[in-house]
Amino acid sequence: MRKLFRKVFGSGAPEGFSGALERDEHVLASAGVGSEWLVATTCGLWLPGPRRVGWHLISKASWSGTALSVIESVEDGTAGEAVILRDLAPQRFSLETPGKVPEVVHARVTASIKSRDHNETVGAWFVQRKVTGRDGVVLQVRPDPGADVERVREVAATVAARISKLRPDY
Repeated sequence: MRKLFRKVFGSGAPEGFSGALERDEHVLASAGVGSEWLVATTCGLWLPGPRRVGWHLISKASWSGTALSVIESVEDGTAGEAVILRDLAPQRFSLETPGKVPEVVHARVTASIKSRDHNETVGAWFVQRKVTGRDGVVLQVRPDPGADVERVREVAATVAARISKLRPDY
């Protein structure tokens, strides 16, 4: 039925978008970036290229009125059940006609965050986030610049173990 729906009505992606949407992925908003597209979907944000970044891997997104700035994170290993993140350089996308893209990006990034806390002693952000297509939440830990990453990993593993003990067994 979904194939028929997409065949008749399309995927919702803008004409000329060359990304391959997942079967259950739906376009929420899009905006042109030069000759390419910035496309917000239920699964993440498609950047020009095209390349999709899951909502749980966007550390920060801000709208200036003419441009959307996005800081993407990459997974830089694990510490127990925690995932250690590293931020990439900010990317800036000028959007002549932003439509709903800034609002959708803000809503989706915010909705993926279940809790967040900055530990000044260790020098890291501890963020529990929902990952699209996965049950539960994942503990992400983002060390501050200059933090002792090995110490952050030790504390992250301890925190993840404590959180795991609090989860009910089903």
